[in-house]
Parts: sequence; C-alpha cells; structure tokens
Amino acid sequence: MVSARKYRPDTFESVVGQLGVVSTLRNALKLGQVAHAYLFCGPRGVGKTTCARILAKAVNCSSLSPEGDPCNQCDSCRGFNEGRSLNIFEQDAASNNSVDDIRALIEQLRYVPQNGKRNVYIIDEVHMLSTAAFNAFLKTLEEPPAHALFILATTEKHKLPATILSRCQKFDFRRIQVNEIADHLAHIAQAETITTERDALQLIAIKADGGMRDALSIFDQMVNFGGRKVTYRNVLENLAILDYDEFIALTEHLLKQDHAAALLHLQKILDAGHELGSVQTGLVEHFRNLLVAQSTATTDLLELADEVKARYMDLAQRIDPSFLLGAFHLASEAESKLRNSSQPRLHTELLLIKLCHLPSVIQLADSAGKK
Repeated sequence: MVSARKYRPDTFESVVGQLGVVSTLRNALKLGQVAHAYLFCGPRGVGKTTCARILAKAVNCSSLSPEGDPCNQCDSCRGFNEGRSLNIFEQDAASNNSVDDIRALIEQLRYVPQNGKRNVYIIDEVHMLSTAAFNAFLKTLEEPPAHALFILATTEKHKLPATILSRCQKFDFRRIQVNEIADHLAHIAQAETITTERDALQLIAIKADGGMRDALSIFDQMVNFGGRKVTYRNVLENLAILDYDEFIALTEHLLKQDHAAALLHLQKILDAGHELGSVQTGLVEHFRNLLVAQSTATTDLLELADEVKARYMDLAQRIDPSFLLGAFHLASEAESKLRNSSQPRLHTELLLIKLCHLPSVIQLADSAGKK
C-alpha cells in the first residue's frame, strides 16, 4: 500500500499542518455545536478530505476522546475504518455533477441513520457541480434534516456561488510548511526502517509545494529508486532538480562580469539534461532567496536546509542590493517571456549577458546621478 494511504491520518491528532482547523473542529465536537454544513477549501493534498472523513467518523463515535478525537474502537468507528459504514456517503462532484445526481442525494435524506447519530454527506470537488445542481441543492443545504451533515471540499472556492458560501461554515486549509512535511516523512521513514538524509526530505517537501499527498508520492518514488535509501543526490537526479550549487556558481560568474564563463556554465547545465525553463525559473527563485537572505530578520522565509541557508546568507552579504533587485527584475521578466520566445536558448543567453554587465550599468547610473 502506498504511503499516502497507509499513513493517512485517522484522528485529528495525526493531521499535519492544520492546527487552526483541527482545534476548531475538536472544540465543536466537545461542545456539541457541530454545524449542519462545512466547506473545506485549500490546495490539493493538504488534508481537506482527510479531515472531512475524521469529522464524519467523530460525529458518530460513541466514545469520543476528551480531546475530541474518534476512538477508532467503537462499532461505528470500526465500521468506517473497514469501509462498511452506512452513515457516511462520499460523492465526487467531478464525475457526478448533474442536477439528477443532487436530486438523488437529496432523496437519501429521507432515511434516518440505521446506527449512529447522523448521516454525513461528503462532496469532493464541489465547485464542479453544474449551475442547475447548485440551485437544486440550495434549500436543502440551508435547512437539512437534523440527522444530516454536509461537508463540501474544493480546491477552487472562488468558483462557488455566493449562495452556497453563505450557507456553510468555511475553513481555509493552508499549504503545509516544508519542515512539517520533512518531519512527517522522517517519522514514516523511521517506522519503515528507511535510511534518509534530512536535506533529501526537505527537497522533497519543497518539490511537493505544500501538499502532503504529493510529498508522500515522491517519497515512495525515491524509496524505490534508491533501494530503501533516500539521499539528496538521488532526489536531485530522479526529479531533475537543479542543485543550488549550480546557481551559486553561476552567480559567482555574474559578479565577476565573466559572460563567457556564465554561458559555458549554462551549457554544462543543459548537457546534464535540464531544460531552459527550469534554469530561468530557478534563477528567479535564486535571486529571491538572495534578497531574503540579506537581512537576518527575513531568513526564516527561506525554506532551505540549514547548510544551504548558511551559504545563501554568506553569498548575499557580498552582493550589492541594487544588483540583486535588478537581477530579480530581469530574471522575472525573462521567465514570463520565455514561453512565447521563438529562440529560447538565445533568450536565456541574452539574460545571462545582461546580468553579467548589470554591475557596470548600476555603476554608470550612480556616477551619472552624482553629477
């Protein structure tokens, strides 16, 4: 079984990175003030459906813990964990989005729970419902039977009608922090006796862009690639990620205004199999990191391994802020134009040449300003 399923949280205690959401739901359960409709919003893979399932299990749990977690021992919890619960219904709105699908769901509301307290209806990707389906759902969502609980989940809250939003308690799930993902991966690696490097886990977390499900999928891939050993170099190689060393070395050429060395370094990167788009995207992120690293007050914004963060801070102190700001602007502008360029290689080389001579341009501008 893949890690995303094997280690899927089954209590609020085990949910990673959503403390605010979890605390509110736990308090609602402990106080007996569970609403009739919830809307869980946020990026993919951050725990929306997982929390919906835990909440659905908890409202029917007969031995709720003092913290508000389902016990996973009572008949209701065991029935849910074994996939035989008659109180919880899940519907994927991406493939069941017609008005007839919603009418069929509304028809089910007539039936009271066979065992347990409430029937829970989880509708995933709810923004995919048709306009007619939303209209058919409105009245029921506003005044459902006492035994019904609706939990809607979506990655695109802005596509929902205001009439739906106003009838639900809304919870915004955030992207999970890099260190939170890395810590969770380390916990799984320990449980599975897998050898890992902390830098590798942090790189996986960065690549996952805040999504735990994506991070676990990449982690499984790396375990298979390295034979139960996850190393930084293996992650770089398998995911075709450009190492920070490449951008730091390229920056040294730029500071020396050696455009020949910069172009040769670009050729070395391309020969290793990396694409021009990855180079330009990486340059934008690289200059952003250097700007952030120039102040000790903002170094916590660097989602990097401690060793890499120290290297960025050291390099940033040797660079004029004016150069970094200009380089960041040029790289961002070039990245946005790369997709429509008929000669992307030439486009990238021109960027490097401009960056090489940027210090001279800044110096001339300063001299002209003083006159």
